[in-house]
Amino acid sequence: MDLVFPHTFVPWFRSVAPHIHAHRGKTFVVGICGEAIAAGKLESLVQDLALMHAMGIKIVLAHGFRPQLEEQLRAKGQASKFSHGMRITDTVALDCAQEAAGQLRYEIEAAFSLGLPNTPMAGASISVISGNFVTARPVGIVDGVDFMHTGLVRKIDAQAVRRAIDTGALVMLSPFGFSHTGEAFNLSMEDVATSAAVALQADKLVFVTEVRGILQSIVQDPANAVALEARQNDPDEELDQELALLDAKRLLAALPNPLQPTDTAFYLGHAVKASEGGVERVHIVSYKVDGALLMEVFTHDGVGTMIVDEKLESLREATPDDVGGILQLIEPFEQDGTLVKRSRTEIERDVTQYTVIEHDGVIFGCAALHPFPEAGTAEMAALTVSPHVQGQGDGERILKRIEQRAKAMGLQTLFVLTTRTMHWFNKRGFAPVDPSWLPEARKRNYKWDRRSQVLVKHLK
Repeated sequence: MDLVFPHTFVPWFRSVAPHIHAHRGKTFVVGICGEAIAAGKLESLVQDLALMHAMGIKIVLAHGFRPQLEEQLRAKGQASKFSHGMRITDTVALDCAQEAAGQLRYEIEAAFSLGLPNTPMAGASISVISGNFVTARPVGIVDGVDFMHTGLVRKIDAQAVRRAIDTGALVMLSPFGFSHTGEAFNLSMEDVATSAAVALQADKLVFVTEVRGILQSIVQDPANAVALEARQNDPDEELDQELALLDAKRLLAALPNPLQPTDTAFYLGHAVKASEGGVERVHIVSYKVDGALLMEVFTHDGVGTMIVDEKLESLREATPDDVGGILQLIEPFEQDGTLVKRSRTEIERDVTQYTVIEHDGVIFGCAALHPFPEAGTAEMAALTVSPHVQGQGDGERILKRIEQRAKAMGLQTLFVLTTRTMHWFNKRGFAPVDPSWLPEARKRNYKWDRRSQVLVKHLK
């Protein structure tokens, strides 16, 4: 073994351990577009899903089949018909959809059955269960257009799905549903995955798609979304890694109605629907990035876009009414020396610079952002989470919000001073620097007797 290997593998493996612990026993719905399978990514995706399953994650897999259906239609000399961004499924298209779905179901089950030595599937034993879990209804006639056998999800048999995944099986949902009269309807993978995630109140919904996520340029300029969407594959185009539900809804309202899955509003619309339905985390990642599913789930920053249901009343900027709650929260940490003592007067003066998390009127997390615009940086101070809720990710939620506020000010870096929590910040992208790095205004107030370590993070 290369002697360097342990020095890279071991720290990396340890760094993902908190994510493994946090996700064990959780329910994820994963929607994989048919384009990923057509591009030959099925084997690697199945390997990644098997690994997630081995880590104790309960998985419901919804698959699409758009290119496979197109291939079946071409073989029969038929052309696809669309309207309002949806496929019109006539009798021939329904037969082709059934053939495509049947073939994909066979391929997916076969991929999960592989167990060759010296492969990621060695020793894996995963039962794949599929069935009539989806009840559908017809789209009907819209603006005079009869969509025939195209349908929408009416209901997911969440109880039956839950029983299956609780036994350790993986449930596979094809984009088909049946009405109470026995009619079959062609559905979209995105509708099935979203409906399943809401019905199960899944911990995550992950779309593995043709797009990398939501481009920052589109968030900043939604009016030019159509032109900007052509830059999806441009590596210089940065993604918006996290969108709060409120911001996602605003963006969606500003975008044109989607006509194809590569339109920004297409997956964003399903993500908003899932978030409003109670799914706390919805991810959009590209199948073109090898291991995207694992990197999105088990690394801090991920590789796609995450839509987060952050309730306004839980994560927000502080008001003067919060001063007492902030004082009560940070006082124990001031007494044991973790934090520098702050007076009520100081907090009252700077209260608008604080971000807080509160629940039922009780503040259980906070941090302050003190900008130094002349130096292009800002200090995050007094990051505190109540001991009663530590380990639930609230510190990271506050850090993300502080980073967003700093970036909105046009600042390039964020720094902290700490004597006890260096490792926590190191894992989140902060690196140590000499105190001489500090802006002059902050350097004058640096308490040399505390010997606080200065850590800096570059904001992307």
